[in-house]
Amino acid sequence: MANAASLPETGFFRLRQIIGNPKADPPIPPLIPVSRSTWWAGVKNGRFPKAVKLGPNTTVWRVEDIRSLISNVEAQKESADA
Repeated sequence: MANAASLPETGFFRLRQIIGNPKADPPIPPLIPVSRSTWWAGVKNGRFPKAVKLGPNTTVWRVEDIRSLISNVEAQKESADA
């Protein structure tokens, strides 16, 4: 999983930027290594942040929400290791 500090402060991410795309040229590494179906199930049950619709075919997530998710996961991992 990516480090939240290495992400931009603001903006939006498309799904392929979050979960990665190994078939892209060059390949896009995942920020959160889960499958597309796992991601959408997590959005539905509240585990992952809600999407923002910019248009009928454009769904994005706020960078701030993804940074927060990564920070929370890192904090949970550190407390579990302690």
